Amino acid sequence: MPAKGKHRRPKQNPITRKLALAGTGGAALTLPLISATTAGAAGTSAPAAAVTTVTAATVVNAVTAPPATYSVVVGDTLSEIAADHSVNGGWKQLYQANRAVVGDNPSIIRPGTKLTIGAQAKAATATKTAVKKAAKPASSYPNNLDGWIRESLDVMAKHGIPGSYNGIHRNVMRESSGNPKAINLWDINARNGIPSKGLLQVIDPTFKAYHVPGTSLDSYDPVANITAACNYAAARYGSIDNVNGPY
Repeated sequence: MPAKGKHRRPKQNPITRKLALAGTGGAALTLPLISATTAGAAGTSAPAAAVTTVTAATVVNAVTAPPATYSVVVGDTLSEIAADHSVNGGWKQLYQANRAVVGDNPSIIRPGTKLTIGAQAKAATATKTAVKKAAKPASSYPNNLDGWIRESLDVMAKHGIPGSYNGIHRNVMRESSGNPKAINLWDINARNGIPSKGLLQVIDPTFKAYHVPGTSLDSYDPVANITAACNYAAARYGSIDNVNGPY
C-alpha cells in the first residue's frame, strides 16, 4: 500500500504506450495516405489492406524514370512504331523527336537504331508488338535495293562488319545507280580482264578474298556483293561509311 499523501502516477495503457513509441522513433519514410473524405476521422483505424504507402524511393523513381526506347528491326516503319506505342502526334512527332539518329529521310530507318518514344508503352501494346515481330520470318526482305541492304546489314552484324544503311546506299548509288548487273568494261580493271561488277563494283579477286560465309558465291548477287564490299572497305578504310568521304 502506498504511503499516505504520496501521489501515485497512473499506469500508462500498454497499447497507448506502444503507439507513442511508434510515432517518436527514427524518421519515418513510409506514411499512410488519408483521402479528403476521411481526413477528419483521425481516430478511426483503417483496415491494413486499405492503406497505401509512398516511400522516398517511389517518389525518386517516378521523377527520374527515363523515357522508353525502341530498337528498330527489319521491316519497321515510323508510322507502324508510332501506332504500336500510341505516340502522340503519330510518326511525324516520332520523327521530330529522333531526327538526329534517323537522318533527313524519315522513310529510311536502320535496324538497330534506338528511338525514344517518350513514354512507357502499355503492356498490351508491348505484347502485341513482340508477337508481331516474332511472327516475321527472318528472310522477309523485299527483293529490291532496300531489302538487299537490310539483309546485308544483318549478315554484317553477325560477322562484326561495320557499316550503316546510309553509307551503303550512298556508295551503291555512286557506283552502280542500284543496278545489281552493272559492269565496268572500260577502266584499267576491265583491260586487265577483271572488270568491276555488281552494286558496289567489286572485282572478282576482291570478292573472293572478302566473301562472307552464308552469302552467295556469285559476285553479281546483291547481298553477297554488298557484304563482300563492306568487308573489304572495313579492312582498308575502317568502314564503308568512310568510302567517298566520312559519313
